[in-house]
Amino acid sequence: MLERWTRGVLRFRAFVIVCWLFVLVAGVLSAEALPRLLSISYAVQGTESERARTLLERRFGEQPEGTFIAVFEVARSSKELEAGLKRRLERAAALVPTGRAGELRDGDGILYGEIATNLGLSQAKGYTGSLRESLRADGEPNAYVTGQPALQHDIDPVVRQDLQRAELIAVPLALAILVAVFGLSIAVFVPLVFAACTITATLGIVYVIAHATSMTTYVTALVELIGLGLAIDYSLLILHRFREEVTSGGSTDPAVVRTMATAGRAVVASGLAVAIGLAVLLVVPVPFIRSLGIAGLLVPLVSIAAVLTLQPALLSILGERGVRRLGAWRRAGEPGRAQDFESSFWTRLAPMIVRHPRTLLVLGLLILGAASIPFLSLTLSPGSISTLPATPEAVRGFVRLSDGVGPGAVTPTQIVVEGSRPGETRVGPVRKAIERLADELFHDPEVLLVASGSRTPYVDESGRFARVIVVGRHEYGAEPSLQLVRRLRESLVPAAEFPPGVSVSSGGVPPQGVDFLDRAYANLPWIILAVLALTYVVLLRAFRSLLLPLTGVLLNLLTVSAVCGLLVLVFQWDVGRWLLGTSETSEIEAWVPIVLFATLFGLSMDYEVFLVSRMREAWDEVPDTSRAIAHGLDRSGRVVSAAAAIMVVAFAGFVAGRVVGLQQLGFGLALGVLLDATIVRMLMLPSLMAILGRYNWWLPASAARLARVEPSPLGQ
Repeated sequence: MLERWTRGVLRFRAFVIVCWLFVLVAGVLSAEALPRLLSISYAVQGTESERARTLLERRFGEQPEGTFIAVFEVARSSKELEAGLKRRLERAAALVPTGRAGELRDGDGILYGEIATNLGLSQAKGYTGSLRESLRADGEPNAYVTGQPALQHDIDPVVRQDLQRAELIAVPLALAILVAVFGLSIAVFVPLVFAACTITATLGIVYVIAHATSMTTYVTALVELIGLGLAIDYSLLILHRFREEVTSGGSTDPAVVRTMATAGRAVVASGLAVAIGLAVLLVVPVPFIRSLGIAGLLVPLVSIAAVLTLQPALLSILGERGVRRLGAWRRAGEPGRAQDFESSFWTRLAPMIVRHPRTLLVLGLLILGAASIPFLSLTLSPGSISTLPATPEAVRGFVRLSDGVGPGAVTPTQIVVEGSRPGETRVGPVRKAIERLADELFHDPEVLLVASGSRTPYVDESGRFARVIVVGRHEYGAEPSLQLVRRLRESLVPAAEFPPGVSVSSGGVPPQGVDFLDRAYANLPWIILAVLALTYVVLLRAFRSLLLPLTGVLLNLLTVSAVCGLLVLVFQWDVGRWLLGTSETSEIEAWVPIVLFATLFGLSMDYEVFLVSRMREAWDEVPDTSRAIAHGLDRSGRVVSAAAAIMVVAFAGFVAGRVVGLQQLGFGLALGVLLDATIVRMLMLPSLMAILGRYNWWLPASAARLARVEPSPLGQ
């Protein structure tokens, strides 16, 4: 079927190229407009914090995520100064739809006040520049605009700059690796063209989806850097096989068809395995993670589409001349000539593995097992403002507010009380319960400030809804702040003894963080089991084996555990962090391990698919496990190593950035691919295969019928 499809693509190659050129242009334009639709929000539908957010928007006309904070530096406060600053705050608030200036409050050397809106985060951030222009005045106290929208506004260019820096590092190094594989030839540019088309196509689709659903700012980084590594890898692996086919004789188009029937088929299977791994993010009931799942899932799917359409067209244009090295047609050891197996590093490695499989397997298990131990001490956080780059104005305003009041002033907890009838929250039992709650909160060691009352802005016009604003001593992602939310929900609210029929909801960023953590990890073990099962089925069809997919799944789990352990070692325990130049933090952002698992689990299957597919081909020709291992390592070892190196380079671009979450993700992905392509796929997997012998390829007829593939009995 794939052969017929490829012949059809070659028949209409000009049309295919034109279509992808259109996609490239449309994708570039979409990518430019995409950032304004993105935001970093931890809101989770169906949670207590989301209910509180909805009530605050509907009954009090504001959203915690859409609230700005203006911070004025003052040497000495006075009534005249406060009156003038209040007028400035009101003029600025008038520039924002639904904007409303709050009261000015005192701090150590500062006055600060809120500009509340009912806008969403992605909408509100666009007004940050206008507010700053309005609040600046010659001869007046210096003003900072901070709060979630301003922080989001300022972090967007940081992410873009980090991406540009990462690409400036990754693309030249990827090109150097391609030159090392193919020599100086036109062929080295094909993977880069392929990557440009797939990345822009994916960003174009994300742009369309972002109009309908919330998407996090990090999706751009995920698409561009994972897309770069994955697309170059796929194109490289197919191009490497094409060079073998085209140099063995015959015309270009038949070589393209043979390439797609072998390497192309393996890439499709690999892409599906990657897609399944990333699909785990779609079933995590958290919009932040789901948006990463959407973007991550699109990357391999678009890459598969490009493999099936663009890649054959590019290969047909490339032809025999395109794979030549500096005019030299063939050299010793290149495809198309009998290779000297004894001179190949990868073939020399195979006999050593066959002679000492148990020793190498145990050594690998000890290394990865030791690396996994710190994983037991993993501490998760929904995020942290203090780890953001210090230069943006919103961060400087946060620091000034933290020094003058406390870190929790930027992201307070808001408790919304819903009575059963109008006026109930102003007087009577409900008001007394609110006062008891406020008093208990005031005496809590984590609470810095409690704001409550029986009038506006603490009670709505109907008197049925009231709120209590709680400012903690730590910012929203710190463990004491999260523990305060849990105490509030589990003990403080019940102890306040609200009358029956009264609902109490805690919202704001700290409660969002708690709900984010709870929802993200509640059903994760079952989701992981489902992914393992689906991946097993895909690999069973690809390898026509019962045991090889199982070993692959288990080795992947071990790799992910080792990576998470080393992530804790570097970022949480601060071992060797200075060598990487990463930001100081004592926690791992909660979304990182989930995305690491999904991405690494999928990507690591790439190398197994290509190695084992070559081994399967050799076994089908001659049923000799040692020969199959040697053949797979010799024919795929070099190109898989090059593909892994490109992936490591692409992911290392995250580490060079300034956003801690992306640094942690980049470090984990780069390290995971490095471990997988060296210790796991080149040593542990072949060792395990050498131990299993002919059982590697066992697929009885009954299982083959269920998988709809050809059986592979032990006697074959």
